[in-house]
Amino acid sequence: MQQEAQAVLHLFGASLGLGLIVIGAGLGIGRLAAAAADGVARQPSAADRITAAVNLPLFLLEGVAILAEVFVLLVVFQ
Repeated sequence: MQQEAQAVLHLFGASLGLGLIVIGAGLGIGRLAAAAADGVARQPSAADRITAAVNLPLFLLEGVAILAEVFVLLVVFQ
């Protein structure tokens, strides 16, 4: 009985962590895209530079979220 409860709590914690990862990454990507769109709207001539400057942080943020999801799944299936 104790072991079953511990397994359920283990899965609950992992699912809660996975949900927070997805929410955090979504909020970060949304704010980054909104700021880029605002910058392009203010100065359309700089759209190429703004897009280039946004791509690297966007890819890094997405990569961190994917790595965190992989770590959570490794903890669950270990």
